[in-house]
Amino acid sequence: MVNQWTQAEHALGYLSRAEQLPHRLEGEAVLLEQIPRNVERVLDLGTGDGRLLALVKRKCPHTKGVALDFSPAMLQAAQARFADDATVEIVAHDFDQPLPPLGCFDVVVSSFAIHHCPHERKRSLYEEIFDLLEPGGVFCNLEHVASPTPALHERFLYAIGQSPHTDDPSNKLLDVETQLGWLRQVGFADVDCYWKWLELALLVGVKPA
Repeated sequence: MVNQWTQAEHALGYLSRAEQLPHRLEGEAVLLEQIPRNVERVLDLGTGDGRLLALVKRKCPHTKGVALDFSPAMLQAAQARFADDATVEIVAHDFDQPLPPLGCFDVVVSSFAIHHCPHERKRSLYEEIFDLLEPGGVFCNLEHVASPTPALHERFLYAIGQSPHTDDPSNKLLDVETQLGWLRQVGFADVDCYWKWLELALLVGVKPA
């Protein structure tokens, strides 16, 4: 399984163009709408430079956050972003492996990260996320998903300034419906795709209270 995210050049190259990802702000805005303002603890899986967790904390300033990633370059960027914020804990961990003991959370978020896991690991990770959530907790996964046809995948690549020749070999894309089905099987309620543009989708589920 190819995963280039431990390479600094690959990680920093992504960060340099992340702001230009079309419609990203729309997806993030819909994600933030799903998060109550009174949450106490938030886990950001695959935090990257901490962008999404920073947006969550802007909405919920008193929230304590855990930012998890395994890329040294990403961890360094997250540490720099949250250097003056004692309410954020940075955790180095490859979530291809079972999650470490982290405690319980009111919200778990992830942004364009879980699609780097093999499909079997995606499903087991959803189970672990369910177990980490407090009753009534929310899981929001802003994700890169598979297109239903090769032609639509190629259209997406060109829409984000890439091509089949520059497609990221680390991606292990899976369709929306399969993942929604897994979330329901795990036990999440109110599961749906809350927003979508081509291969970018927001998958949400709530742990029953």
